[in-house]
Amino acid sequence: MSPAAPTPARPPVRRRRFGWPRRMFSQVLLMQLAIATGVTVLATGLFLAPLSAQLDDQAMRRALAIAHTTASPRVAADLLSTRPSAQGPVQAEAERIRRSTGAEYVVVMDTHGIRWSHTDPAQIGRIVSTDPSEVLAGHEVMEIDSGTLGRSARGKAPLRDGRGEIVGAVSVGIEYDSVRDRLLAAIPGLLAYAGGALAAGALAAYLISRRLQRQTHDLAFSDISALLAEREAMLHGIREGVVALDRTGRIRLMNDEAQRLLGIGPEATGRPLDEVLGSGRTADVLAGRATGEDLVTVRGNRVLIANRMPTHDGGAVATLRDRTELERLGRELDSTRGLIDALRAQDHEHANRMHTLLGLLELEMYEEAADFVNEVVGVHRTTAEQVTEKVRDPLVAALLVGKATVAAERGVSLRIAPGSLLPDRLVDPRELVTVVGNLVDNALDAASGTADARVEVDLRAEGRAVVLRVTDSGPGVPAERRELIFTEGWTTKELPAHGKRGLGLALVRRLAERRGGAARVGTGAEGGAEFTVVLPDALREAEPSVPAPSGGIAGESAGGIASRGFAGASEDAPHTFGEAR
Repeated sequence: MSPAAPTPARPPVRRRRFGWPRRMFSQVLLMQLAIATGVTVLATGLFLAPLSAQLDDQAMRRALAIAHTTASPRVAADLLSTRPSAQGPVQAEAERIRRSTGAEYVVVMDTHGIRWSHTDPAQIGRIVSTDPSEVLAGHEVMEIDSGTLGRSARGKAPLRDGRGEIVGAVSVGIEYDSVRDRLLAAIPGLLAYAGGALAAGALAAYLISRRLQRQTHDLAFSDISALLAEREAMLHGIREGVVALDRTGRIRLMNDEAQRLLGIGPEATGRPLDEVLGSGRTADVLAGRATGEDLVTVRGNRVLIANRMPTHDGGAVATLRDRTELERLGRELDSTRGLIDALRAQDHEHANRMHTLLGLLELEMYEEAADFVNEVVGVHRTTAEQVTEKVRDPLVAALLVGKATVAAERGVSLRIAPGSLLPDRLVDPRELVTVVGNLVDNALDAASGTADARVEVDLRAEGRAVVLRVTDSGPGVPAERRELIFTEGWTTKELPAHGKRGLGLALVRRLAERRGGAARVGTGAEGGAEFTVVLPDALREAEPSVPAPSGGIAGESAGGIASRGFAGASEDAPHTFGEAR
């Protein structure tokens, strides 16, 4: 026989593994069905446990009631007048009662525990299998116990004669299987109710899962977890502030940049926006009470651009951009352009003076030419000296000298008040430069074009505080607008090159309030507006003076050093240094 051909190897059967479903709809549905099933089984078990005990109690009470019925004076008399026998009256009466009540047995015994009746006639005349002492002592007994006929629910009652004396006892047993049958008979109905409850729970679980499926776009839990992780990374990684609000105005979340820009901490999450930020334009913008795009607001010393987008649940998401540096650069650009215009005008004026000087020299009018040069040089020398004499800080002095040139070209007389004196002890000179620059710019705008146009600057040191007053000859500020002009975004001027106005006075007030001071506006002595700013603790403590060596410069003020190149100024020179030309 030829060898059988080899059987080709069967490819391995790849068994499909039924793991946990990935879709959130299936996961939620299975979890809710498991919970509903577990609760139903638990409730059924908790209901069956007391039901079994209740049926046992009912059977024992029924047995005791039958025992009371059997323990009649007639049975007691028959017990005393006859002997135990299968044909005796006690056995006949007991069997009659047993058959009529459906009891398992009815046993009548005397005081010695000898049976006078029993279902099995052979047991008559014998001692009972359980201890009868308790019932013979006059106590009723109910119990679940085992005897010659098996496990049963028993009820025992004492047997008394006509005088009430105990002459025996009656023990009645109800077959325990009948009790168990009643319990088992109640289970199908109970399971029907449990099944109905389970079906209702399954339907509710399905509807809830479908709703979750729609709301989560059928994403898996892992997808939602990944989205949350990505959202957290994105929110805290972008360089814009993000603040999410719910429908009641409470802060739902905010990223690190928003906390930095608004000057608040993470503990603000969950609190109302107005409680965290207080009243003001920033809270109005974020809450939606101020509407529009790219709204400008000032928080602390920061200029912020805010946009707000409502969400479908009644809340909103606001974004914040920091444009403090951009605003500063824009104002510097405006100042630079103004300075360029002033320099251009000075260049034109300088050319005219050179032509005048050249003409005087060609006409050989040398004395007149010398007087003309002295006059021109003296004006510029006096301007620098007067500023540095009153304002010892170099940054503030340089600012005022530059503003004087711009004021002169705009036809405005810029002067320092006679009693002004600012020592060179500023804690933050840039802060005062911002305040002075904004107020002088506004005063020049207000006074320009008016008759006898003038702006007066008064800088004084009162202890460690700096008090600044800027007065102009403009039309003034109406009383109803004196608080409004310090609001971010409010202006009556045309937009500058960087496209935003209405921030200068708001910054001035914020800088003052941050130091615990104040900024206000009123009416000057000669009409026009008078702005007053108080900056507490703006000066350092004065250092003890050290005598300088003769001819040295130690201890010389910044103003003296700056004015050394303009020697020859008179102590009684007028304080007006920006006369219009």
